[in-house]
Amino acid sequence: MDGREDWRTEREAEERAGQPLESVAASEALAPQLGSTSGDMPHMIRALRNREFRWFWAGNFLSNIGTWMQNVAMGWLVLQLATENPAFWLGVVGFASSAPMLAFSLLGGVIADRVNRRKLMLMTQTAMMVFAFTIWGLTALHWMKLPLLVLLSFLTGISMALNNPSQQALVPQLVPREDLANAIALNAAQFNMSRVVGPTLGGFAMAWFGVQGNFLLNGLSFVAVLVALARIHYPTQYAAEKNSMWGDLVEGLRYVFDRRDLFTLLSMTAVASVLVIPYITFVPLFAKQILHLDARGFGLLMAANGGGAFLAAVTMAFRRRWKHGGRVVFRASIAFYVFVALFAISRNVWVSGLMLVGAGYFMVLMIATVNVLLQHLSEDKMRGRVMSIYATAFLGFTPLGSLMAGSLAGTFTAPVSIAAMAVAAIGINSVIYSRGKGMSGLR
Repeated sequence: MDGREDWRTEREAEERAGQPLESVAASEALAPQLGSTSGDMPHMIRALRNREFRWFWAGNFLSNIGTWMQNVAMGWLVLQLATENPAFWLGVVGFASSAPMLAFSLLGGVIADRVNRRKLMLMTQTAMMVFAFTIWGLTALHWMKLPLLVLLSFLTGISMALNNPSQQALVPQLVPREDLANAIALNAAQFNMSRVVGPTLGGFAMAWFGVQGNFLLNGLSFVAVLVALARIHYPTQYAAEKNSMWGDLVEGLRYVFDRRDLFTLLSMTAVASVLVIPYITFVPLFAKQILHLDARGFGLLMAANGGGAFLAAVTMAFRRRWKHGGRVVFRASIAFYVFVALFAISRNVWVSGLMLVGAGYFMVLMIATVNVLLQHLSEDKMRGRVMSIYATAFLGFTPLGSLMAGSLAGTFTAPVSIAAMAVAAIGINSVIYSRGKGMSGLR
C-alpha cells in the first residue's frame, strides 16, 4: 500500500485483518441498522441523520448547559464561603471534583467494556442529579460549608468518572463508521455550545436568583439526558471476554503502552491536564479580584472561553481528513498554552476575554483531535478502556495541577503560577512530540 495513502485506511485494514470473522460480520451488519433515517444532510451535521445519536446529542446538550451553570456557581460560591485564602479553596474544590477521574476512570473503562453502557450511564446520571439537588437544598437553606461542598464535589466527580468512558465509547455504537468523526465533532460542538450558553445563563441566573438557582436548574437539566438514554437502543457488537476486571485493566494499559502512537497522544494530553487545564478553576479568582467583575461579568468571561471552544468544534465538524492529526494536536497545544499564559498576565477585561477565546479554541481543537484519533485507532473491544485512559489523562491529572497551582498561587500569586505552568508545558510537549514514536502516519 502506498505510504501516502490515508492513515485511517491502513489502520482499518490492519484492525479488520486481526478480528474474528464474527466481529467483522457484526460490524458490517451494524452499518445498515445505524444508517440514514432522515435523508441526506450536509457533511457538517451528517451524523445527526442517525436517530439514536440525535437523542443522545440533544439530551447531553441540555444536561451540559445545566452542568456549566453549576460550574459557574460553584466557583462563585467558594469565593463567598472562603473568608481566607480563596485561591487555596478553589484548588481544593477543583481537586475534589476532578480527583475521582484519576482514581476511578480506569475502573469505569473496564466496566464500560463489560456491561450495558446505556444502563451504566442511567445510574451515573441519576446520581449526579441527586447531588445537584442536594447542593441546591443546602445552599438555599444556608447550611452549606466548605468541607461539605468539597465532599459533594468529590461524590459528583466519582459519578462523572464512571460515566465518562461509557459516554465516550457509546458514540461509535450510535453511528456507522463513516459518520464517526463527524459524530465526535458534533458531540464536541454540543459540549462547547453549552460552554457558551451555560455560563452566560449562569451569570444572569446568579444575579437574579443567587447561586442556589444554578444548582436547581442543573438538577432539572438531567431529566433531558435521562429521557434520551431511556429511548436509545443499540446493538451489542461483541461478547465480553471472561477475564477478571484486573486482567481487563492490565490488558488495556498494555494495549496503550504497546501502541506508541496512542501513548504519545495520551502523553501530550496528560501534560495539558496537569500544567494548563487547571487555569479554568482560577477564572473566578481572576474575574473577581484582578478584573473586578461581578457575577454577570464572570459569566460572560466564561462564555468567551466557551465561544472559542464552540468555534473549534465547528472547525472539527467541517474537517474531512485526519492524516496530519498528530501535527494538529501539537500545534494546537502550543497555541493553547500561549493564550493561557497571556490571559494570566493580562489586566484588561477585553484582552482577557480575547485570550480566553483563543484558549478555548485551541484547547478543544487539541483535545477533540486526540479524541477522534483514539477512537479511530482503537479496536472496538478495547475502545472503552482506551477512552478511560484518555479520560484519566485529560481530566484525571487535572486535580493534581489544581492543587499545584493553588499551592504556588499562595506563594507567587495566581497569575505568575498559571503563566509559569503554561510556559513549562510548551517545553515538555515539544520534547514529547519530537521524540514521539509511531507518529509518522499522523504527522
